[in-house]
Amino acid sequence: MDRKTNEELTAPAAKPAGISRRSVLKYGAIALASVSGVCAATWQVMRRAAATAAGVFKRDAPSGELWARWRGRGWAKEARHYRKLGPNVQCLLCPNDCLLAPEDRGRCRNRVNKDGVMYTLVYANPCSFGLDPVEKKPLFHFLPASKTFSLATSGCGFRCLNCQNWDISQRKPEELKDPRGAEFRLRPVTLDMMARPGVRDRLSLLPADAVALAEHKNCESIAYTYSEPTVFYEYMYDTAKLARARGIKNVWVTCGYINPGPLKELCEVIDSANVDLKGFDNSIYQKLNSGKLQPILDTLTTLKDRGVWFEVTNLVVPTYTDDMRVIADMCKWLVDNIGPDYPIHFSRFSPRHKLTHLPPTPVETLIEARETAKHAGLRYPYIGNVSGVQNAETTFCPKCGKIVVRRDGYTVQQVNIDHGNCKFCGTRIAGVWTS
Repeated sequence: MDRKTNEELTAPAAKPAGISRRSVLKYGAIALASVSGVCAATWQVMRRAAATAAGVFKRDAPSGELWARWRGRGWAKEARHYRKLGPNVQCLLCPNDCLLAPEDRGRCRNRVNKDGVMYTLVYANPCSFGLDPVEKKPLFHFLPASKTFSLATSGCGFRCLNCQNWDISQRKPEELKDPRGAEFRLRPVTLDMMARPGVRDRLSLLPADAVALAEHKNCESIAYTYSEPTVFYEYMYDTAKLARARGIKNVWVTCGYINPGPLKELCEVIDSANVDLKGFDNSIYQKLNSGKLQPILDTLTTLKDRGVWFEVTNLVVPTYTDDMRVIADMCKWLVDNIGPDYPIHFSRFSPRHKLTHLPPTPVETLIEARETAKHAGLRYPYIGNVSGVQNAETTFCPKCGKIVVRRDGYTVQQVNIDHGNCKFCGTRIAGVWTS
C-alpha cells in the first residue's frame, strides 16, 4: 500500500480494551436468545467472530458530548453492511466478522454499536489527503502520468507488524480529529484556509466536495488509499458513485480483505485497484498481518470476473515473505487463476512499526523475485522502492520486447502505446491507457 507523504495529525494512542472469547460467546448467546429463528449460517458467522474477538474494543464507543458532536459534524453514519442481532450487531463488511455488543468498537477502530445500530465514525472525515501521481499507488498500466486525488481515514482491519502508515491505520478517529470549534468544510473555495491553526482537526470533506476538489486539481481519478479503504466503505462508495457520474475514475488501494457482497457492490463504482497480496502462506498471513490468505485470493478473482483492472503488490519482507519457493507458488497461482497480464510489483521492505529490527530487503532478492515471476509466465513484473536497478519499472512489449513505457520513480519518461497497442508491433498491452 502506498505510503502517505503529506503531514499527518498525530495524538497519543489510547490503550485498546480487550474482549475475551468467552465474552463474545456470551454476547452471541444473548443475541440468539433475543432473535427468533436465527439460522445455522448466522451461528457460524458468530462463531467465526469469536476467533477474532481479541481485536474488538469493549465498551469503547464515543459517548456523551463527544458522540453528540461527532453526529453533529456528520462524521457518524449508519453502516451499509451489517445485521442486527437483538441489541448486538454483526459487521458483514470484512472477514473479521466483528460481533459488537452495545457500546463496543470493531477491530477496525471506526465502527461502533450505538443502541443496536452500527455506525461508521469516519464518514466525510479524512485524516489524510493530497495529490499523487497514479504510479505511486502503484498502478503502472492505468492512465500513466495522470494525477489522482488521494484520501484516507483512520483505521484498518489488519494489524500488520510492518505497516508503513501505522500512525493512521492503527488509530481511532477521535485520536486524529477534534469536533469542537467551528465546522470547517473543505471545498475548492476554502483551500486557502487550510494553513490556519486547528483547521485540519475539525475538517470535513463531503463526497461531493472531494469530487469537486479532484476536478479543481485536474485529477483523472480519486484514490482511496494510505490506510485501508474497506473500513471507510460508506465514504468511499458514496464518493466513488458521484465521481463516476462526473467522469472521474476511482482507484481502490487495498489489502483486499473484504466479504463478497460488499466487494461486488463496490465493483459497480471503482475502475481500478492495487491489491496487496502480502504473501502466499496462511500461517505467515496470520503472524505478520493478523489475517487470512483465502479472502484476498477471492478478491482477486472477483475483480477479474467483474472487469475491474487491478495490479498486485507483494512486499518482500526478510524472514517472512522472501522464500522463493513460496513466491514461485504465488506467481503460478496468479498465472493459473487470473492470467499472465495483471502486473505484479515486488516492493522493497524498509524497517517500520514493529519490525524495525529487520534489514531492508536486499536488492538481489527483489531481482530474483522478478525473475521468478517471469519464469512463472507473468508478463509484467516490476520492482519498487529501489533505485539504481536497471529497468525496475520499465514496461516491455511481451511480443517484440521493445520498451512501451519507461519510468523513473513516479515519473513517466516515455510512452510508446497507441490506443492500447504497442507502437512497434501492434500487440495489445494489458491495462487502461486512456480515460
